[in-house]
Amino acid sequence: MKKILIGMDISQLAHPGGVATYTKNIAENLSKITDLEMIFFYSSLRKPYKGSLSNVKSYKLPPSIFELFFNKIRNVRIEKFLGSLDIFHSSDWTQPPAKAKKITTYHDLVPLKYPQWSNPKIVSVHKRRLKLVEREIDRVIAVSQATKKDLIETSKIPQEKITVIYEGPTAEFKQPSREELQEFSRKYSLPEKFVLAIGGIGQRRNLSRIKDACKGYSLLVAGQDLPWLSTGELGLLYHSAHLLMYCSLYEGFGLPILDAFTCGLPVVTSSVSSMPEVGGEAALYVDPLDIDDIKNKLKIVWEDKELRQEMIKKGFVQAKKFSWEKCARETAAVYREMIG
Repeated sequence: MKKILIGMDISQLAHPGGVATYTKNIAENLSKITDLEMIFFYSSLRKPYKGSLSNVKSYKLPPSIFELFFNKIRNVRIEKFLGSLDIFHSSDWTQPPAKAKKITTYHDLVPLKYPQWSNPKIVSVHKRRLKLVEREIDRVIAVSQATKKDLIETSKIPQEKITVIYEGPTAEFKQPSREELQEFSRKYSLPEKFVLAIGGIGQRRNLSRIKDACKGYSLLVAGQDLPWLSTGELGLLYHSAHLLMYCSLYEGFGLPILDAFTCGLPVVTSSVSSMPEVGGEAALYVDPLDIDDIKNKLKIVWEDKELRQEMIKKGFVQAKKFSWEKCARETAAVYREMIG
């Protein structure tokens, strides 16, 4: 059987966050699919590739150089770096010219829908890249129905070119021992019982309203009160918290909701954008602009033990609907359609 040659940009692995989580997990799972031959493109000036993927073509150049080559000058095809390809799967930063068929993943449209939350340089890169995607791309993967809707409203990409494929949790978090949790709690001086929120750049994570609503409770914001943690310690953090308060104003997918479910942590989240898709019937929803609503739902989940247990059970069921194996399988099906 002739294998499909797939080139994939994994340069986002140099930048921790949700896109790196997607890139790592989907690349690893696509590598296990027998009719695909994966060839990976990685560029970073300061962070050499240290992962377990095979067939990685690594370049010690900053992404800004490739952004110049691929998005502006455009006189160098990706095949120059990866060899002959059937399909090239681009990241969310560059859109290189290619003889191959082209596919890309959109995680969110923050720089295009909410430019005030992003660095102006990032906004200009995404606007320039979107024009290339509209003109040249064969298929687009959106990580949620909300992201697909945003793409249809914000771009000229026809909806028949957009396929929704959900992500999976950050990792398979194991149930830690009591000793591991105690050691983790001592290391970071955690309160005995606390609300967990997730930090981020700009106003998207709605932290000012969350902090207002959480007055009188112990609130810890990952990335502010705590450093950004390794994947192993992230699982310990979710297992240590009493509930996750994830009342963002906008999310392309919302990985922390899924991560919390896999760790048996109840979730209060927003009723807008992609969050109801991920939370399903397992989360409790708020209007993210209504501080009283956030405060009331927090009080209910904090105090009602029966409700908490019901939410935890539903969370485990909801989490089982999402996996990286499924994400990779559905992505491979799109590849086959593209060359079929």
